[in-house]
Amino acid sequence: MTTVIIPAHNEGQVIRRLLKQLINDADPGEMDIIVVANGCVDDTAEVAASFGPAVRVLTLPTASKYAALTAGDRAAAGFPRIYVDADVEVRTADVRALVAALRQPGVLAAAPPRELVIAGRPWWVRWYYDVWTQLPGVQHGLWGRGVIAVNEAGHRRLADLPPVQGDDLAMSLMFEPHETVLVPGTRVIMHPPLTFVGLLSRRARCVTGVVQIEHTPGFDTSADRTRISDLIDIIRRRPGMLLPVGYFLSMAVFARLRASPFLVRGDYQTWLRDESSRTHAATAAAQSAAKPTAPPSGARPAVPVAAVPRQLDGRDHVPHNG
Repeated sequence: MTTVIIPAHNEGQVIRRLLKQLINDADPGEMDIIVVANGCVDDTAEVAASFGPAVRVLTLPTASKYAALTAGDRAAAGFPRIYVDADVEVRTADVRALVAALRQPGVLAAAPPRELVIAGRPWWVRWYYDVWTQLPGVQHGLWGRGVIAVNEAGHRRLADLPPVQGDDLAMSLMFEPHETVLVPGTRVIMHPPLTFVGLLSRRARCVTGVVQIEHTPGFDTSADRTRISDLIDIIRRRPGMLLPVGYFLSMAVFARLRASPFLVRGDYQTWLRDESSRTHAATAAAQSAAKPTAPPSGARPAVPVAAVPRQLDGRDHVPHNG
């Protein structure tokens, strides 16, 4: 059985959006969906549990994505394993296509192409992602997508995954290019920030994540680094990108400055993230729910089925990274 593991820290505003798309078209018993709510002070676990038996919910007292991934793996039984961030969107059909791709000879890991929601974003966000999405490492790597799928052999490769902040980059670096595939016809919808502060926080976290991995033995990030030659190639292909490229470089400087206090302290646990896209999603969902809808003629009101998330106890030993 395909297992989908979703680590979630204070994702009550967005996780329903993901779970609905995973569950609505799934056949009974097709997927084992495990949400690991870690260090949450919101209703993440309750929202996930509201889907009933279709979703298993574990809770951890400490905010740690690494610990959440570990707990999800320990609770899982089947393969392939698909690790999904709670703030992205992926459909049942995408999961099926990823599973099919993992059956190809030599393939150990797979991911979907990105589909960025740029509508309504200000120019400083659009310009950044106009450049970022054209970088070779961004286009070909498994990281930065919020979805990575592995078969059983690929999962064995991840057994040595260290407790790093940039887990997706670390996972991607543990495979050779010929062992991975971006699956055509699939997509993961990603929601960029709506504010400069949100974009800066997200980019600063990427800086701390990359620096930590560079200081971790056994990892070589050189192939995924952004080079000046990459940016020059973008301008050569599209001369109109000169100003966006200049802005992209300035954002890289700002992000390094924002990350500097954490780097000086060796703090790789503080998780800087964008809140604007989550707040926007919650507002949109509330507005959609407020619209009156007429029930089908003769239909009976649905009775919700309550579920209670299970708190990990002494039977579960879960390492924490912070």
